[in-house]
Amino acid sequence: MKQETAIFACGCFWGAQYQFEHAKGVIDSVVGYMGGDKEHPTYQEVKAHTTGHAEVTKVVFDADQTSYTDLCKLFFEIHDPAQTDGQGPDIGPQYRSEIFYLNEEQKKQAEEVIALLRSKGYEVNTRLTPASTFWEGEEYHQHYYDKTGGEPYCHIRTKKF
Repeated sequence: MKQETAIFACGCFWGAQYQFEHAKGVIDSVVGYMGGDKEHPTYQEVKAHTTGHAEVTKVVFDADQTSYTDLCKLFFEIHDPAQTDGQGPDIGPQYRSEIFYLNEEQKKQAEEVIALLRSKGYEVNTRLTPASTFWEGEEYHQHYYDKTGGEPYCHIRTKKF
């Protein structure tokens, strides 16, 4: 098994985690915060727009079963990359569309997926940013829909690929 990690921000991390953890080849996922300037941010601080962080999902996957490119494609299918600073009913910079890449190969693959979407006429306002410190979210946010029995409102909207 070849284990790799990907980090995505695409709205509320509850729904993103749900979608990623049900994808082929995903071993684990953790929600948290990235991209801000405060150490150990709390949900309340991120929600109050005082830290600059985005809600993110860190996805650990088996690269022998799925690829980073495939996860990027899923990322773009579960949210609207044209919307800035929010997704659906969740408005604010913490809900922005952003890919935090861990190396130059991930950056290249993300750029290729974005170029493909744009060539098909999709508007993409997704930020592409080097990963910084990942701050794990509070326990009550982890695997939220599994705990509550609910189902996320984010789902595969349209097949873009």
